[in-house]
Amino acid sequence: MPISRITATAAAHSAILRLCADRGPVMFVQSGGCCAGSTPMCYPAGEFLIGAGDVLLGTIQGCPFYIDYALDQAWGEDSFQLDVAPGEPEGFSLAAGPGIHFITRSATCSMKGQS
Repeated sequence: MPISRITATAAAHSAILRLCADRGPVMFVQSGGCCAGSTPMCYPAGEFLIGAGDVLLGTIQGCPFYIDYALDQAWGEDSFQLDVAPGEPEGFSLAAGPGIHFITRSATCSMKGQS
């Protein structure tokens, strides 16, 4: 079994549990653009088609978290952390809760509060 490269804060764990209770299983896909406002996209499980170029970083509360292989290589991170921040999500991503969205943190690509 591969080692998970994704962890989550207590706030992210709580948000995922609430989201799954309300909507069913979800999945995460890390969008591109290190330090330029990237946020993970959260979709109902199976809504985003995963391809051969996607890397599974691990699961959080049973929900898979993927990143594009080229983006993963470009960032060169050993680990990532899922968190939440104030504000609405971007694009088609599900919200982490009322007025909050998911964010990804890492040593060099901290999306702290950016969206």
